[in-house]
Amino acid sequence: MSVHTIAKNPIHLGLGANAVPLPEFTGEMSWYEDYGKAHGGDGKEGRLVSMHTFAESWDTWEMHPEGHEVVLCTAGSITLHQEYPDGCEVSVTITAGEYVVNDPGVWHTADVEAPATAAFITSGLGTEVRPR
Repeated sequence: MSVHTIAKNPIHLGLGANAVPLPEFTGEMSWYEDYGKAHGGDGKEGRLVSMHTFAESWDTWEMHPEGHEVVLCTAGSITLHQEYPDGCEVSVTITAGEYVVNDPGVWHTADVEAPATAAFITSGLGTEVRPR
C-alpha cells in the first residue's frame, strides 16, 4: 500500500471500479495529454480526481462535453461562474464543505479573493478551454 497526496498525484477512476494513482501533476498541457493517452479508453465513464489551490482567479473558461464535473471547496471560498448553451449565466459562491456540479456542455470559470482549495471529480473526455 502506498500513500499519495491528491494535490501532487491525482487519481484516475476508471472502468471496472479501478483506481489508478497518476504521475506528479505538472500543470502543463502535456500532463493532460499524457493522461488522455493513458486513460482515454475509459471514455466518458473515466474520472479524474484532483485537488488544486488557487491564489488568483482563473484566466480561462473550460467545458466538459461528455459528463458532469463536481467541484468541492475544501478551504476558503470560490465564486464559480457557469455559462449555459442557451446563454444563461449563473454565479454561486461556495465555501469549505460545499460543492457544485458543472453539467456537460456548460462553460465554467472561477474567481477567488484569497487562496482557496477545491477537489475536482471530472469527466475530462473532450474537455475544451477558451480564454476568459
